[in-house]
Amino acid sequence: MQKQGRVIIPEGKKVAVNLGIDFDAQSIWDGSFKLTSPAYESRGEFGAEVGAPRLLALFKKYGIKTTWFIPGHTADTFPEICKQVLADGHEIGCHGYVHENPTNATLEEETKVMAMALHSLEKLGAPKPVTYRSPYWDFSPNTISILEKNGFLYDSSLMGNDLHPYYPRPVEVHSDSANIFGEPTKILELPVSWFLDDFPQTEYLTGGQEGQRPAQDIFDRWAAIFDYACTLEGACYMLTCHPQTIGRAHMIQMYEKLIQYMAERGAWFATAAEIGAATVPK
Repeated sequence: MQKQGRVIIPEGKKVAVNLGIDFDAQSIWDGSFKLTSPAYESRGEFGAEVGAPRLLALFKKYGIKTTWFIPGHTADTFPEICKQVLADGHEIGCHGYVHENPTNATLEEETKVMAMALHSLEKLGAPKPVTYRSPYWDFSPNTISILEKNGFLYDSSLMGNDLHPYYPRPVEVHSDSANIFGEPTKILELPVSWFLDDFPQTEYLTGGQEGQRPAQDIFDRWAAIFDYACTLEGACYMLTCHPQTIGRAHMIQMYEKLIQYMAERGAWFATAAEIGAATVPK
């Protein structure tokens, strides 16, 4: 069975909430989509120059500390705003170098990318990260061992649970018989969900992703998932947003409304590392 954890929630609160920020900027268009035209690059520029400052101001207004998963490419291209994230006291998590898909990478390739990513974060003056988020929300067969070798304690990339931390197990896949699970890893998983991600809901990609869903629809979904989390013991709610998406005028107003909604109903706003450190076996 899956080895799960529960978060020790501070007295007076109901659920641990991480307002995770994937600060992809221009890296996502290059590394994930191979779209490097001026129009797509400008969308990443908006995230760094407009969206990120709006988010930092919003978090400061409510006294919330968050986790920013920063690709090395973003740290190298937009170092000043990344340093402001650090100066404001937010956790810096590792998020690859140029938003690569690791699933088919060799051990050597993935190890090199990790070294590049960590070096870029180190140049910012950030503490060595203990939380990782795969740029593609996926692993290669080597990812866990690379995370362990580099001293990571927590990951936030997988979907084997939705509202409780757990320890992922490697899966030996068989199409003609039962799959076989290995032993749980030492890395604690703080699970993500496409239902709690702003990018696929709103970002338009020509000929691909339609996006542009109404902000109210997204608020309703996110609030409903939070409400359910409040009924569970020791739950964590890992929301994933991108400055170039949530930083848009209509979206950031909805985001602030959601923050108010969750705060009124018992959210413990915390960094991913804080949630991980507060997790005990279930």
